[in-house]
Amino acid sequence: MTTAAVQLAVHGGPRTLTADVGDLFTWPIVTEEDEAAVLEVLRRGAMSGTDVTHLFESELADWFAADHVLCHNTGTSAIHAALWAAGVGRGDEVISQSMTFWGSSLQLYSLGATVVFAEMDPLTLTLDPDDIEHRITERTKAILPVHYCGHPTDMDPILEIARKHGLRVVEDVSHAQGGLYKGRLLGTIGDVGAMSIMSGKSLACGEGGFLVTDDEEIYERAAAFGHYERTSRLGHPELKPLAGLPLGGCKYRMHQLSSAVGRVQLRHYRGRIEIIQEAMNHFWDRLEGTPGIRPHRPAVGSGSTMGGWYAARGLYLPEELGGLPVASFCKAVSAEIEGGGFSVSPGANILLHLHPVLNEADVYGDGKPTRIAFSDRDLRQPQGSLPVTESLPARCYSIPWFKHCRTEVIDQFADAFRKVAENADQLA
Repeated sequence: MTTAAVQLAVHGGPRTLTADVGDLFTWPIVTEEDEAAVLEVLRRGAMSGTDVTHLFESELADWFAADHVLCHNTGTSAIHAALWAAGVGRGDEVISQSMTFWGSSLQLYSLGATVVFAEMDPLTLTLDPDDIEHRITERTKAILPVHYCGHPTDMDPILEIARKHGLRVVEDVSHAQGGLYKGRLLGTIGDVGAMSIMSGKSLACGEGGFLVTDDEEIYERAAAFGHYERTSRLGHPELKPLAGLPLGGCKYRMHQLSSAVGRVQLRHYRGRIEIIQEAMNHFWDRLEGTPGIRPHRPAVGSGSTMGGWYAARGLYLPEELGGLPVASFCKAVSAEIEGGGFSVSPGANILLHLHPVLNEADVYGDGKPTRIAFSDRDLRQPQGSLPVTESLPARCYSIPWFKHCRTEVIDQFADAFRKVAENADQLA
């Protein structure tokens, strides 16, 4: 493929994608088994019960080989409860990353705590262990790594730092259910793992989340925080006298229609993510050696995997393509695959540390921004404070999230990326 012989679709040339994609991107996969499970709950009027949820929790605990699972109505609430259960409270600080969904850390506001952002690794798009320790103060209570876009965070050095300073580790696994870090399931490595399983996630239940832990005290504290119907069964001596009301004033139980769907989805999940992993790795293998783009995935043979590849991304190197902005690259690739049910977009989540909610909003009327309402210093992080993180929106982009391994169609998508990269001079 040479620039003299090829005209990009964005300039009127023929599109690369000609195949019918069919259900290549349809998710979640819903069958009669899912429908029957939902109807069973509906027909016996058990929508607000807990029996199906308890079964789901038991099956999740087996799946993760964990002692405790506690289901929630959203992943955001699961992370909220996990943070409180880990001891985070008024005036405390939690270290996390800025480029992520707000539900990773904004709940800290309601605990009277705040987030301190550390830099991200530009290759993994996850928390950089080398930028954590100098940010720890006497107020730091926990580290919250996000396995972002499915990529496992480098957990070993984070755990070492946490042990050294007596900190809890709360994993956000919302993008990476079933992913592995050096052979270990994400969510089982820190003190507690919490995650969303809403309908867009790779493990999908409709709307919901859960936390997983081997720490009985964390489990019981999380149950006491937002599951009033369970408090009478708690054994912790400090929690038992408080039975009957949720300590957080929250009603966080999972809706049983979600529990029913989740049980069915979990039964098929390992097989489905194996197919997704085969498809996504085939896509990147096909693009090996393409200038300007690199795979966002762990090294082969590392024992680490991307789980279901939720919110999949690629890494962009504009210096290899004459400085072409990532937005121009994405527009050209999208033209090559127009009509294929997917368009390529630059960047990822907004950078939280630059958003007004993290810098200006006085949510609870404290007379100063909530981010620093209970701090003894101004720990807001303005533009320029996280240069690596701030460079990342220009150095990543979305890629197709294939749910089936149909190599002849996947090859056409990959060829579209290669065509644009190898003819980037036409976009100058």
